[in-house]
Amino acid sequence: MEKQSKISLITASIFGILGVILGAFAAHGLQAILTDIQIDSFQTGVRYQFYQAFFLLFVGNTNYLLPKQKKIIWLLSLIGICLFSGSIYLLNLDEHLIGQNLKAIAIATPIGGFFLIAAWGYLLASFLKK
Repeated sequence: MEKQSKISLITASIFGILGVILGAFAAHGLQAILTDIQIDSFQTGVRYQFYQAFFLLFVGNTNYLLPKQKKIIWLLSLIGICLFSGSIYLLNLDEHLIGQNLKAIAIATPIGGFFLIAAWGYLLASFLKK
């Protein structure tokens, strides 16, 4: 197995593991401290993290992409999930974790979304180029 495929598959596995943990945490551990709207928002972060985990599983297993293309998709996905899902998690837990309102980081969510779109767009462009 090529190195970049392995990296993509490992990252997908980590995203999946964390998605299960965070999803269970939202469903069972956060209901006492978050509103229903905040839990729904948190679950949106989890859902998109899972989407990208499955995406990276595909990228890591396909033979239609070059290692350099896989690396670009991996990097866009990694940045995207850290910014998109990470900011959603922090925005909903900020006052409970650190006692501060972090609403200023809300700009990270759409920037992360842009990176996720870019990863999928780069995949499409790579396929169209073949």
